[in-house]
Amino acid sequence: MVSLKINNRSIEVPEGTTILDATRLAGCPVPTLCYLKGINEIAACRVCIVEIKGIDHLVTSCNNAVTEGMEVYTNTAKVREARKTNVELIMSQHHTNCPSCVRSGTCQLQKIANSLNFVQDTYKIEPTYRDWDKSFPLIKDASKCIKCMRCIQVCDKIQGLNIWDVTGTGSYTGVDVSLNRVIRNADCSLCGQCITHCPTAALQERDDTAKLTDMDGALNDPDKITVVQVAPAVRAAWGETFGLSPEFATEGRLAAALRRLGFNYVFDTNFSADLTIMEEGTEFLARLNDGEEHRYPMFTSCCPGWVRFLKSQYPDMVGDLSSAKSPQQMFGAVAKTYFAQKIGCEPQDITCVSIMPCLAKKEECDLPTMYDSGVKDVDYVLTTRELCRMIKADQIDVSQLEEEGFDSPLGTGSGAGVIFGATGGVMEAALRTCYAIVMGENPPADAFKAVRGTMGWKEANFELGGRTIRTAVVSGLANTRRMIRALRAGEVSYDFVEVMACPGGCAGGGGQPIHDGCELAGERGAVLYHYDECNPLRFSHENPEVQALYADFLGEPNGEKAHHLLHTDHTAWDIPLTPHPDTNAVL
Repeated sequence: MVSLKINNRSIEVPEGTTILDATRLAGCPVPTLCYLKGINEIAACRVCIVEIKGIDHLVTSCNNAVTEGMEVYTNTAKVREARKTNVELIMSQHHTNCPSCVRSGTCQLQKIANSLNFVQDTYKIEPTYRDWDKSFPLIKDASKCIKCMRCIQVCDKIQGLNIWDVTGTGSYTGVDVSLNRVIRNADCSLCGQCITHCPTAALQERDDTAKLTDMDGALNDPDKITVVQVAPAVRAAWGETFGLSPEFATEGRLAAALRRLGFNYVFDTNFSADLTIMEEGTEFLARLNDGEEHRYPMFTSCCPGWVRFLKSQYPDMVGDLSSAKSPQQMFGAVAKTYFAQKIGCEPQDITCVSIMPCLAKKEECDLPTMYDSGVKDVDYVLTTRELCRMIKADQIDVSQLEEEGFDSPLGTGSGAGVIFGATGGVMEAALRTCYAIVMGENPPADAFKAVRGTMGWKEANFELGGRTIRTAVVSGLANTRRMIRALRAGEVSYDFVEVMACPGGCAGGGGQPIHDGCELAGERGAVLYHYDECNPLRFSHENPEVQALYADFLGEPNGEKAHHLLHTDHTAWDIPLTPHPDTNAVL
């Protein structure tokens, strides 16, 4: 332990503790702007400076360790003046249109500026503007970039894709797409982790809310039937924006809010998550029993960010992806065929909207392979953040909403469906149903909970019908690359692998509410497992609405009609290739 004083208060901390962490332990937290623990500790912003007795210059606290007998002062006049000057200089290159900014209220720069008692701009505001493809789901606004380098470090260290890099020098220094590429020519997975770790609105999702809410938007078109689906992970996070607890911000109140927004039908993506299990689970069992030797395991295909990653980095492995569409796309295909028949309308009369914790879903719905209903299966995708902005814009007081149920026949979901939003959930749900198919009876609902947890790479073996099923669950693309390297080197061997692009799965998705410096995937995942535990249906194959869909419309799982509507060809569309040196792929 190291003894020191912080603002004349004696404290002991473990050796190696940074001054920043020590100030927080002492109850004297120091503001930070560029800092992300373990990811970005480069002191680029100079906001975390402190004064140390005996040292004539100010010291950055995020990347300097405490020493025995050190005396630290976090808020002297010298510190305040320097900190304020540093922030003023940062703001001089920042477009300060705070009232119309999507990050107003969650912007770390705004928060720090508010705490430093600014009453006027000291320096001339001269932001940098650069062109950007506004049709791409990921938007970079150079005028908001403070060059903190967080996006670079998150993409490099957490996701391993190196999409961002420093450009220019001196006063022309900035952050842009690496290798002088434009974003559409980069191998971006659209995970959105750079957005959720950006302290400002320099990075944000493409805003698609106007396509619904404008005068000529779908919600105001009397000739359109608007159908909305809600992803599992959204229900675990939407209430955060309004300061509501998970116990109050239920799926029932979310359904009520969506009806207040004007949607004609409100459905649950849990339904199509159960549908996905029926297709993917039976596909896995067929592959397991086909008698062929497979070099690689079957990979889940629910996460479009992961699919983009595999196609761009290891294109020779795309054939090992499940051909099942994601739950979002399965829902759209069924909504515009089966449901359209139920309510007596044409597929083109329906506008299908998804509320997702994800950016990659925005690109997925536009793929040329997602028109199996005869029209575009899913018309628009909104992130959780976009949904919350719509609720605020409509002046809906969510604290006064009563709970309402989802509509039928696409609104019933099992506990197995809801855990899709947590890393390991797809694997667990699939194994529950695979066991029932093979053994002729349900397993204990929690028999496969060994795949739970937020660890980036988990392994578990299970006995099924006299054979051992070797499984792995991975989240975060850098972890995914490690796993693939091990597979290709023959160091590990699996039968079935679940991959989610975002750390912690969809619960930590790039479209979720932002809390600077906080990683909430674990807490949100726990909410989803609670939903599972409380659901009287714990198995996808017991969902009565899924059973009715097969009986009345699709036939059997993986049958001809089901395969046409619910499966896809992952090779039928392109993404810029940057095969990793691990592969033998040719550009």
